[in-house]
Amino acid sequence: MMLDAAIAAINEMFSKPFRAVFYKTLGLTIALLAVAGFGLDRLVLSRVIVILPSAWMQTIFVWLSGLGLMVGLVFLVPAVSFIVASFFFDELAAVVERDIAPPGALGRPLPYGEAMWLGLRFAGLSLLVNIGALLLLLVPGVNAVVFIGANAYLLGRGYFELAATRYLPLSEVHLLRRAEAPRLFVAGLLMALLLGVPILNLLGPLFCTAFMVRITSAILVKRVFPFSQPF
Repeated sequence: MMLDAAIAAINEMFSKPFRAVFYKTLGLTIALLAVAGFGLDRLVLSRVIVILPSAWMQTIFVWLSGLGLMVGLVFLVPAVSFIVASFFFDELAAVVERDIAPPGALGRPLPYGEAMWLGLRFAGLSLLVNIGALLLLLVPGVNAVVFIGANAYLLGRGYFELAATRYLPLSEVHLLRRAEAPRLFVAGLLMALLLGVPILNLLGPLFCTAFMVRITSAILVKRVFPFSQPF
């Protein structure tokens, strides 16, 4: 079921309704990463380059800092994904639900403030976790395990809450999330692997939304609406 949902989500990304949102999500993702990158670049250069004694050392540092910045931005993508998703999640989720849900089974759009709060909360958690993973960059193997494992948990949990709160109160969503923790971790693992791949990770909000709406729908049918038609 997990792989079927992933394949269906990939196909959904190229559908006409998703293409209409694609440029908005891509533009916002790139803009947020660009702002973060520019801010980090200015911060590092303003603090370090002035103390380097020679021009050649400054040039080497600029090149190395640029390379480091590119690596660092990979660790920011999960946090940015949550922020972007909070803007467009309901619009994309409704498209997926119309494809997979029986008539009358569409979720309710989250209030804008609630969606933003969920997105920003998980973006903040993701940022803290990935800063920790970035600090472990010089520890081979450990860094990758922390990055993938922690983001698998956060992505599975965060996108599930965004999807499930379209149907249930947040208190019930938390109980359901705990009951389905292993499945959500595996789902998050697939999302984390995608977000770890440069360029492809720019498609993260689209894939994660289409994928997790399907996973959430299957969980709801199994545990909450057992007599409904399969989503």
